[in-house]
Amino acid sequence: MSTLSGTLAIIIYLAVAFLLARELRKGDRPAGAGHRPLILAGLAGVVLHGMALSGAIFTPAGVDLEFLNVASMTGWLAALLLLLSALRTPVENLAIALLPLAALPLLLQLVLPARPVLLANASSGLEAHILLSILAFSLLSIASLQAILLAIQDQHLRNRRPGGFIRALPPLETMERLLFQMIGVGFTFLSLALFNGVLFVDDIFAQHLVHKTVLSIIAWLVFAILLWGRWRFGWRGRSAIRWTLAGLAILLLGYFGSKLILELVLQKT
Repeated sequence: MSTLSGTLAIIIYLAVAFLLARELRKGDRPAGAGHRPLILAGLAGVVLHGMALSGAIFTPAGVDLEFLNVASMTGWLAALLLLLSALRTPVENLAIALLPLAALPLLLQLVLPARPVLLANASSGLEAHILLSILAFSLLSIASLQAILLAIQDQHLRNRRPGGFIRALPPLETMERLLFQMIGVGFTFLSLALFNGVLFVDDIFAQHLVHKTVLSIIAWLVFAILLWGRWRFGWRGRSAIRWTLAGLAILLLGYFGSKLILELVLQKT
């Protein structure tokens, strides 16, 4: 990966998070007030992060999907969506925690020796399917963490105990809006991954793929119902949280449970 762009991205991420945290602690301005320069600086860090990430993933030897590359891609996507949302809604305080987390895999990539995990002899269609699947899973995982945070915030407000870190969070409605934005983008990636898989994966319902395929389709249906319920009936709060976590649980079972079933139950490698 590019050492210069990665280092600059880390510096910008940490500086923006520090300045936002300092303003929050001082309480000089509410969220969304006068923070646009910091948000734009954070987006500059996202651009640099993307430059470093593209060089690390797309190598002359092929697509490298080692763990830190995947973790870095997840952090990059989360930072991008949050900062773009912060241009319109007051959610930038969430960047105080998110930007350092996005910087962590970048830092580890700079200091640890690379251990490439290359896709051998994969077609461009298969590479696209794998990348879309990783993006979908990563983003929907972040949405689920957002749902858990939303549940904690809702519980504190119901008990009239909005103290501690709850005061630093955006309003409940804003948090819900951000949650559904994440789910919408993650659902789009998941839809593209499934469609791409039908086109480019040989026998997507083969025995070694059927568990993952079926469970991914079920998860797709869960998120589709959630988005439809939001649009048609205005689902929110605990209903949205339950559906989001259910969808992620099915995806987790699809990504990791299928391997467990094949190796331990069916005793296949």
